[in-house]
Amino acid sequence: MQAEPRQVLDVAAMRAAEAALIAGGTSAQALMEMAGRALGEWARRLGAGRPVTVLCGPGNNGGDGYVAARYLAERGVPVTVIAAREPGTGEAIAARSLFTGEVQGPGVFPRGGVLLDCLFGSGLSRPLPDDLFFLLSGLAELNPLRIAADLPSGIEADSGAVLNPGLPAFDVTIALGAWKHAHFAMPAAPLMGALRFVDIGVAAVPGAAQLLARPRIAAPAADAHKYRRGLLAVVAGAMPGAALLAAEAAQRSGAGYVKLLAEHRPEGVPPALVCDTADLAALADPRIAAILVGPGLGRDAGSAARLGAALAANRPIVIDADALALLSPDSPGTVPRILTPHEGEMAMLETAFGLRASGTRRARARALADAAGAVVVLKGPDSLIAAPGGAVTVAPRASEWLSVAGSGDVLAGIIASRLAVHGEAHQAAEEGLWLHGEAARTCGAAFTAGDLAAATGHAIKAALV
Repeated sequence: MQAEPRQVLDVAAMRAAEAALIAGGTSAQALMEMAGRALGEWARRLGAGRPVTVLCGPGNNGGDGYVAARYLAERGVPVTVIAAREPGTGEAIAARSLFTGEVQGPGVFPRGGVLLDCLFGSGLSRPLPDDLFFLLSGLAELNPLRIAADLPSGIEADSGAVLNPGLPAFDVTIALGAWKHAHFAMPAAPLMGALRFVDIGVAAVPGAAQLLARPRIAAPAADAHKYRRGLLAVVAGAMPGAALLAAEAAQRSGAGYVKLLAEHRPEGVPPALVCDTADLAALADPRIAAILVGPGLGRDAGSAARLGAALAANRPIVIDADALALLSPDSPGTVPRILTPHEGEMAMLETAFGLRASGTRRARARALADAAGAVVVLKGPDSLIAAPGGAVTVAPRASEWLSVAGSGDVLAGIIASRLAVHGEAHQAAEEGLWLHGEAARTCGAAFTAGDLAAATGHAIKAALV
């Protein structure tokens, strides 16, 4: 199979891409053959000789299922085809006609093998009718290996909404032609199982969202020194522990010099971290390449003044945590900015910037990026990045163990460190989000935020070119 592309398409873009393939001379039937045969091969390999039940719906996703069933039968795999509804498109009707085996009605419930769900694909926008939900759930319960074609039926492709409460989880979901947003969006993503990809020749779509990929990070130049590698200033506040955690992660993420700017020297400052208590006078240092403000800052008048000083320094800046609650549309500065809100902070920013908190997460992040003139890293179990002008990067599922106090401080430190290295906001956000996930993977299970910060150096190593 070819390398997986990075683009993530919504339903409208996917339909347009398929139409372009057809206009270019590839018939719809040929596309169905490619998709269906690939599904059949995945079911054969994963099933390892077990019988396969193919559940077919009325549309072209069902047509893919008939092609998969024919492929399986030709290779001697026991296959049962269940037509939940009669085929309703020309391509699906043709695919069924080419399957020479028996097609069962929806009252059949084979057990003990593989379920290949070809009921509905990415175009579904309303809940499954009760009879189809019962059929899908019953077959899923009776078959230990569950494979979904493109998306599990009952999932809305663009938002990741679960249209029927209680949908069964799948072991494998095989994306057809392009990734869909639901593959990575909550609450649908946990139902997908392992993700696999089938290429049917879809071309690159201009402006499409991209899947976060491993960055290519270069080691420092042979003649590098600490300032050339990037000086990062971390502005501490009322709760300096969070800033210390962010600074530790930053030290391990590529910046040559990390300086903590605190009102008073906090306990536990490691020897390798410089702590300056000169009341933010150090922000005038022209060698500062980037600033991080927000972790543990507080939200009182003094905290607002510290944020104001950080913004007035007019250096590339990462604004996180408490600083997001204090940010306003008229905050000074014309340099690259990165905002790193979680969902609650996102809602506060939408209020501050006069935005409607509606639509998909990516639409909301895009709107904030445009309004604030900043790259937005919208954190959560389905993190994504939006840049002014509409570019979106979607993160694949990361470790559930990242849901630990201090994880966001570590992420902010990593991103800020990368920003200090090269000054490119979108690139720094992508690098930081990937490194954060890779550090979590390295940590394994039940780690602390301190463990996560310490593992960042191993994540950097994995990204070196």
